[in-house]
Amino acid sequence: MMSRATLADVARLAGVSLGSASRSLSVPREVRPETLERVQRAVAQLGYVRNGAAQALASRRTKTIAAIYPTLDNPIFAVSIQSLQQTLWGLGYQVLVASHDYEPAREVDLLRAIVERGVDGIVLVGTDHADGVYDLQRQYGLPYVLSWAVDETRPGQCVGFSYLDAAQRMAGLVVERGHRRIALCPGIADGNERVRARIEGTRAALKAHGLVLREDWIVERPFTFEGGRSAVAQLFGTTDRPTVLICGTDIQAVGAIGECRDRGIRVPDELSITGSDDIELASLVEPRLTTVHVPTSEIGRLSAQRIVSLIEGRALGETLALPTTLTMRESLKDISRAEPNSLRTSKEKQT
Repeated sequence: MMSRATLADVARLAGVSLGSASRSLSVPREVRPETLERVQRAVAQLGYVRNGAAQALASRRTKTIAAIYPTLDNPIFAVSIQSLQQTLWGLGYQVLVASHDYEPAREVDLLRAIVERGVDGIVLVGTDHADGVYDLQRQYGLPYVLSWAVDETRPGQCVGFSYLDAAQRMAGLVVERGHRRIALCPGIADGNERVRARIEGTRAALKAHGLVLREDWIVERPFTFEGGRSAVAQLFGTTDRPTVLICGTDIQAVGAIGECRDRGIRVPDELSITGSDDIELASLVEPRLTTVHVPTSEIGRLSAQRIVSLIEGRALGETLALPTTLTMRESLKDISRAEPNSLRTSKEKQT
């Protein structure tokens, strides 16, 4: 039986010291590029695999981060995970990724199974988590980052943007385009502070323009294509219909466009539709989707840097909300010039 390669074998083949070989595998950013390249070639040639259990026992670290997401179906999370993973690799860490499919109880079970096997830190999405999640974090003394979130009460833990602000600006844009009959498909609010912020931001923006967000036009549906389809089916099941549907994600919005197509509802002439995230599909669907562009990759990169800084006890900079921008495309119709001012004012009073 062939003996397993050791770190000393790697160092010998690479022509470097044992310490340099060890640093190349544990903290590659601290090693000169040419040294790192030689060590990586030696590792590949020898088929060397580090003894993770022994390393963790000696250093009390596993060099592994747990990242738990609400779903892996949404492209924004896939892009963010890729950025998180690549950044962690460069910092000498690995990542274990899991999804709880928007089931809070499942998130606790997932996290328990992962931390009991040994991780150095946790990356979660949002601030709304079951008490059991934070209990596990405290029990194991693990640093954590709340990505896709801003929370002034947790200044060192959050990396994200303001859903409230993004929702306000999208609703403001919709009103500027002449819409007064506005429906919202924000996701499901229970257990999701980001959805509640969308509702609050939309309501605040309409109130600032003297309008009211009708409760029966807040259609809570999952972040899926079917969720968007279902919202349109409900809203167009009566003769009292909105002129625009603001969706919480692009996935919902694309589903809504598909349902409109199947029902013969012209978008945006009969119903304007907007989304959020600005995934690649948003610019490919017909009509192209008006949406909120969010800093997807940046969230992954900064979350990785922040969790490693927390683990290694380095000073943290101030946590700032990342910027979002509105991306105007053809799915939102400007109806502000479609009818005379006096007629539009009369209709506004009726709503």
